[in-house]
Amino acid sequence: MSEVHDLAVLESARRALAEPGDLDLTVLVPAYNEEGSLPELITRVAAVVEKITSSWELLVVDDGSSDATRSVVEEQMGRVPELSLISFRRNYGKSAALSVGFRRSRGSVIITMDADLQDDPDEIPRMLATLAEGWDLVSGWKQNRQDPFIKTSTSKLFNFVTRRVSGLRLHDFNCGFKAYRREAALSLNVYGELHRYLPVMAHVNGFRVTECPVRHHARRHGSTKFGRERFLNGVFDLLTIVFLSRRRTSPLHFFGRVGMFFGAMGLAICVYFLVIWLLGQGLHLRPLMLLGIAFLLVAMQFLSLGLLAELLVASRDESANYQIATED
Repeated sequence: MSEVHDLAVLESARRALAEPGDLDLTVLVPAYNEEGSLPELITRVAAVVEKITSSWELLVVDDGSSDATRSVVEEQMGRVPELSLISFRRNYGKSAALSVGFRRSRGSVIITMDADLQDDPDEIPRMLATLAEGWDLVSGWKQNRQDPFIKTSTSKLFNFVTRRVSGLRLHDFNCGFKAYRREAALSLNVYGELHRYLPVMAHVNGFRVTECPVRHHARRHGSTKFGRERFLNGVFDLLTIVFLSRRRTSPLHFFGRVGMFFGAMGLAICVYFLVIWLLGQGLHLRPLMLLGIAFLLVAMQFLSLGLLAELLVASRDESANYQIATED
């Protein structure tokens, strides 16, 4: 018996499913053009999860695949009763697949994993055992990543920047292999390409986040969905997460500080020319004078933007976004 299937790990995994719910465990798999890997993935997931609990479901979200992904899953549904399928009419992206999957899932614990067999289903008990230690989200850490150099090097840079900006000390933010408490998963507003930052979003919402080393395999079927433009998009998405988490309810605090900086610079330049004029020197239109006036105009724009953002926030009920741990 492998290390991840020893009795201690399996018992810890079962403790992670001790919370009451309609269903103990949901394994959520977003899939896009993965017809070659899904039959083996479904078989292996079922074999592992059946050793942990008899109350589980395997939910595949077909993200508008152009191959036979949908029909492959439908064929497997006759063999695996716990298997169900959500199929999009077109490709919306991984964030959309996860968002819909989180809300359609029924488990008190949700495992997400990619459909390409690079994530090892045998690691599910280890992920659940880590979750049972008191965490709300466990993110996989691909220590020995089996991907091309350009993908691994870009990922290292991405993870370094995310650690520094977010303050969350994880090695691998974008690993698709994760375990969630249900309340943590449902707290995440996932859209665009924000699936890269799910641990950061959960951390911002006050949930306890950690990581667990997992095995990673080379892709055997299909082709990677990685593109170089995703790194630049990731930088913009990280700025979005940081701004929304820190300034969502007080945007004027951010825009006001920027406006005051430009205002102070512009005012200092204008005061300089005022002193020159009071000393009797003639004033002529100079580039520095124009720069001072431009700074004052920019300051007014930032302050106006901050006030408009405050009006927008005041018109919304932000209390719906507060995460409550207990209520007596």
